[in-house]
Amino acid sequence: MLSLGYHSEMRFPLLGLIFILTPLFEIYLFIVVGGGIGAFATIVLIVTTAVIGITMLRAQGFSVMRRFQLSVARGELPAMELAEGALLLVGGALLLTPGFFTDAIGFLCLLPTTRRFLIFTCLPRLVPRRPATRRRIIEGEQVRSDRDWDD
Repeated sequence: MLSLGYHSEMRFPLLGLIFILTPLFEIYLFIVVGGGIGAFATIVLIVTTAVIGITMLRAQGFSVMRRFQLSVARGELPAMELAEGALLLVGGALLLTPGFFTDAIGFLCLLPTTRRFLIFTCLPRLVPRRPATRRRIIEGEQVRSDRDWDD
């Protein structure tokens, strides 16, 4: 079971559901598109989207890598670049998977605007939050004597 969301008691078999429904939906789309434009044109379209996706993935990957290196050189934490790199990996894998639905999601992961949107909206929901701890501050003074230094 995969647990998503803020509440640990909410459990969803989401991953299993995705692995079952996605191929079924892709087969349905193959049948519909193939019936409309023909089998050969459907295959050409699938290969074309994969080639375009790989080209975009390469360009976006170099861009994110360059920004990652600049952030590290400035001494900053490259958190955004790491998240973008992870989405680029997901997008590349989806584009290499034959299908129209997976290609559409893969392209969303490759476009900088939608990639950042996904990072800011979806990622916080997938990462479990730690409960906030309340700290108690006790004000006081510390006096150090010579005896403390001799130990």
